[in-house]
Amino acid sequence: MTSFTIQEVSRRSGLSEPTLRYYEDVGLVGPIDRDTSSGHRRYRSTDVDTLEALACLRAAGVSIDDMRTYLANRLRGREAAAEQRDLLLRHAERIEAEIAAQHVRLAYLRGKAELWDARDRGDDTAEAAAIERLISVVGELR
Repeated sequence: MTSFTIQEVSRRSGLSEPTLRYYEDVGLVGPIDRDTSSGHRRYRSTDVDTLEALACLRAAGVSIDDMRTYLANRLRGREAAAEQRDLLLRHAERIEAEIAAQHVRLAYLRGKAELWDARDRGDDTAEAAAIERLISVVGELR
C-alpha cells in the first residue's frame, strides 16, 4: 500500500501542514494512520484524494460545515446527488453575487479615474459625463 508523508500531501494538495492537521482534528479526514516507529502521519491514496477535493472546495470559499456535508454526500453517492448539486449551486450563487459586487466596485473606481482624468485635461464636458455615470454607480455601491 502506498502512503504519503504530510509534506508530500501538502505539496500535492496545496494545503499547508497545519491545515492538514486541522482537517484531521475537525474530522474532515482520518483518522490518519501513523508510522509505528516515528508516529508521523502516513496518508493513504484515498486520504489524498479527499484532501485534493477539499483543497478545491476551500479555494472556492466553501465552509468547513459545507465541506463536511459535501464529503458525507459523496459517500452516499447517487442517493445524495440532488443535495450535492444544491450545495454547490448555493456556493456558485454566492460567488456570482460577489462578482457582481466587485463589478460595481470596479465601475466606481474606473468612473472616479475618468472624472479625475477629465479634470486633469480640463475637459468640462467629459467631467460632467463622468459625474453622471458615477451617480448611477454610487447607488449600486451601497
